[in-house]
Amino acid sequence: MKVAVKFYAQLRDLAGASELNVDLPERSTMADLLAEIYRQKPALRAHDKTTLLGVGVEFVNRDYEIQTGDEVAIMPPVQGG
Repeated sequence: MKVAVKFYAQLRDLAGASELNVDLPERSTMADLLAEIYRQKPALRAHDKTTLLGVGVEFVNRDYEIQTGDEVAIMPPVQGG
């Protein structure tokens, strides 16, 4: 299945793009998606522990099973001032 991934803030700069389409097998999880993204964009791995994952308007965990048509958002933690 194809998964549309959007990057935000400094992760977009590290990825070198605001969006990426990733091919994954059916029943893949967010952890599987991240592994493939880090394979393609190794600079993002350094932010793994603080990366937030979203599908639609909900935050999800790494064990979330990606569904066909999901649009995934990958973003740094929100910081206030």
